Amino acid sequence: QRLKAAVHYTVGCLVQDVAEDKEMQFSKQTIAAISEITFRQCENFAKDLEMFARHAKRSTVTTEDVKLLARRSNSLLKYITQKSEELASSNMEQKEKKKKKSSAAKGGRTSGEQEAAVTESEDSNMA
Repeated sequence: QRLKAAVHYTVGCLVQDVAEDKEMQFSKQTIAAISEITFRQCENFAKDLEMFARHAKRSTVTTEDVKLLARRSNSLLKYITQKSEELASSNMEQKEKKKKKSSAAKGGRTSGEQEAAVTESEDSNMA
């Protein structure tokens, strides 16, 4: 129920923006109908995504499943593909940074880092 209420509220805000932009009004029944359709469509999307993953013998929905779901809307598919690529490149950069940090921590410490490590080990010995 809370999720349904959140969808209704969000749809109401969006409809209000459109109404102001187009200088028109929407009845409460219209907003409620749009909210209900939106909620049901999201339920259908969730079921489809689950089925796509299950068909691929996976228990996790992937970006490929989402792209498959969006295949009928070229603009949406393009947007999702672009965001997916941005996320993938961002994740690769973070992994590279972690590798550099871990390799530096293993053996390539600077003198300041070595002093901090020695001081830290001395403090733990005194405790």
